[in-house]
Amino acid sequence: MTLAIKGAEVIALDRAHGSKPFTADILIDGDRISSMGDGLDLSGARQVINGAGKLVIPGLVNAHMHSPEALYKGRYDNMPLEIWMLYAYPILGAQTLPPRLVYLRTALCAIESLKTGTTCVTDDVYESPSQTPEQLDAVFQAYDDVGLRATISGHVVDRPFLDTIPFTREFVDPALAAEADALGAADKDAWLAHCQGAFARLHGRSGRLNFMVAPSAPQRCTVELMQDAMALADAHDAPFHTHILETKVQAVTGQEFYGETLIAYMYRHGLLKPRTTIAHSIWVTDADIEMMGDVGCSIAHNVISNQKLGAGVAPVQRLLKAGVNVGLGSDGVSTSDTTRMFAVMHAAGLIHNVQTPDTDFWLSAEQVLRAATMGGAAAACLGDETGTIEVGKKADMLLLDLASVPFTPRNDLINHLVYCEMGSSITHAIVNGEIMAEDGKCLRVNEAELLAELREEMPAFLHAHQTTETLNRQFEAAFWKIHQKANASDIGLQRLGAEPRWPA
Repeated sequence: MTLAIKGAEVIALDRAHGSKPFTADILIDGDRISSMGDGLDLSGARQVINGAGKLVIPGLVNAHMHSPEALYKGRYDNMPLEIWMLYAYPILGAQTLPPRLVYLRTALCAIESLKTGTTCVTDDVYESPSQTPEQLDAVFQAYDDVGLRATISGHVVDRPFLDTIPFTREFVDPALAAEADALGAADKDAWLAHCQGAFARLHGRSGRLNFMVAPSAPQRCTVELMQDAMALADAHDAPFHTHILETKVQAVTGQEFYGETLIAYMYRHGLLKPRTTIAHSIWVTDADIEMMGDVGCSIAHNVISNQKLGAGVAPVQRLLKAGVNVGLGSDGVSTSDTTRMFAVMHAAGLIHNVQTPDTDFWLSAEQVLRAATMGGAAAACLGDETGTIEVGKKADMLLLDLASVPFTPRNDLINHLVYCEMGSSITHAIVNGEIMAEDGKCLRVNEAELLAELREEMPAFLHAHQTTETLNRQFEAAFWKIHQKANASDIGLQRLGAEPRWPA
């Protein structure tokens, strides 16, 4: 026995207790919860945390994040996805980052996540032009050092960029299109070999870290790559993580490219399974929802990012009622500008209320909390390991001070968690049975040194990135026209020729 918590209030979300608070001692043996109940013998524990006046909940799970965007946090505003991608995922002039900078940007996300209550993340990592083993190793090392549980991808696109968005040939200058086309796309066999190496080298590291396959989207990847990726995910019991129907442009894409919705395309090719996690799922049809529910796949509801990009709001209650598992995600650290899952919960609990006056389609605070814990764990294929406080599961949990401002005066604890708390009440973040953060401080890394090192690296990075932004600005007028055509309004035309909306 290594750790114990004495006399805390607990919201376990397990089968026995559900969301009802109860008082208990918790014993942790190694990385797992070994016992939970009243009056347990704690004498064998190496450390006992006094739980009086504290609340224990499962650690929050971020079901969808892109840590590479940390370098652009706070940089862009008032851009829909297809315009924003020109700068955060540039077509021309993308920098190949050294592993140390990859490590630092990942550590930044991991530190903020852990200190604000996230114990488990699904990090979908894209590198331009393709991910190297050294870059992937750096991501794993950062999560290992900070102390999170993480499922980490090698994100891939194997179709030429301009062939992933409709109407590009109509609006992009042919000479500029030829320059983009000359860059080609990822090689399927090389990417599969990279994934196989990652599974062999990194999967299961430290009992906390796993690898997953992440074909970017059905319009960005060939069906052959996606099917081979699914076979690899099946072989390793790993998530198959992708993006579908984030924007109205993507809703148009299915019909333009395949003559059917993107969900129907996935279903027809055997790519919708319980292990499939779909980031976004905003523009789904009734038939799409039925197909998704039939197979029991997952979505990651990225409510803050979707609002910032003006993408829309996923029909979460309808998806839940159909049998789709729902997790919550922060999405990219440039489109949400945060990894804080308490902020995501707060937004998810509110946004649906303004979509319809029919309260049957609003989310309850309990549904939001379950999505931010159990739902995210299931989406990462970790539902048997984490997401609840339960004997036999991994010891991933938070302790919060009930005497803090967010819980005063005390009413319904779950409402307080979703609508009042932002992470300031956390006293301990426990991951895999180890206290990884205490009283706002990460215990395994020197946060100040890492942040200082990243700040030192940023001027050189941004100097080069400004050149990249200039190169890709050439596409912006055409992409506003694509946005306008897909959305059938004049909003895009109003922005043509506008000045850049980010710092020099």
